Amino acid sequence: MPRKTTVPSQSIKVTPLALSQLHIRLEFLEKEHQSLLKQIKRKRTELKNFVEQMRSFGTEFLNKATPGFRKMAELDQEIHALFEEIFTTRKFSKQTLKNIQAVYRNLQITGAISLKPNSQQLDTLDESFDNEDSQSDFSKETSEQQHQYWQGQQSVDSGSFVRTDDQRKIRQTFLKLAEIFHPDKARDTETQKFHTEIMKEINKAYQEGDLARLLEIERSQQPLEIIDNNNEDDLTCRCRTLEQHNQILLAQYEKLKQELRLTKNTPEGTMVCDSRKAAKKGIDAMAAIVETMESQINVVFEIRDFVKGFKEKKITIQEFLDGPVSLRSTYESIMEDILEQMLSELMR
Repeated sequence: MPRKTTVPSQSIKVTPLALSQLHIRLEFLEKEHQSLLKQIKRKRTELKNFVEQMRSFGTEFLNKATPGFRKMAELDQEIHALFEEIFTTRKFSKQTLKNIQAVYRNLQITGAISLKPNSQQLDTLDESFDNEDSQSDFSKETSEQQHQYWQGQQSVDSGSFVRTDDQRKIRQTFLKLAEIFHPDKARDTETQKFHTEIMKEINKAYQEGDLARLLEIERSQQPLEIIDNNNEDDLTCRCRTLEQHNQILLAQYEKLKQELRLTKNTPEGTMVCDSRKAAKKGIDAMAAIVETMESQINVVFEIRDFVKGFKEKKITIQEFLDGPVSLRSTYESIMEDILEQMLSELMR
């Protein structure tokens, strides 16, 4: 019968249960910490890229659309001037004048030409068409949308996601790095230049409340703090620090998500999002915008020529009231869209 070998109990190193739990907790917090840093970096890059794309899209849009806007503005002024001349130089019966005024009004309602709320010719129109109220409602709606956006932006900028304790931790990390990398403590010119550049990043990160960036700088420039894995106090302290950092990092990640969401909801951001969707379908959004604008300019050209023809008495009153044949389907489509929008608003 083989002899059993015994091992002295003193040679078996048993890790206390408390330490084992701390090791598990520390491992979890470390993984969470690294995951948050990666998510923040990705979201920060996504926000930066989106803002750059907005600027690029905006610049391209202005370059390509500005000539069209100018031409539309010129035609718009010309059409208004033609109507003013018609109202002041030609004599009509009371009913005919109202009908011509209705045409003028409808062109403004449909957006074919701009609104002229101060025009004397609109003073006699039906009470249902009140330019000032329309502009007031539009301005109110726009103002409310802008207020909601800037209110959300203010909550982001004011650091509503970051509590005082979190700000204190960010400041502690900043002071620690500033103590290490202050240029005045450099012993040679090269080191001083190096520290100066790092301090620029540190200051920027601190001003933006960017703990993730501060920790990245700390990790890349300083060796990791060595802790005793068998020391309960060291492990507890490390866990507590990571918990606090992770809490701040999570808040920073949520802040970046909100900034990106708010940015995408701006008019410029919406255009970029729409252009991305169009690109996935193989559509050049910018080319489509320019093409649409050119089509609108052609429509306004035709309206200008039609009104001009009436002013010069080349078109009868009945022909004028019927409108240009080529634009009737367009006008009917526009009116259907307006009615559909009004119905949808009433159904809400």
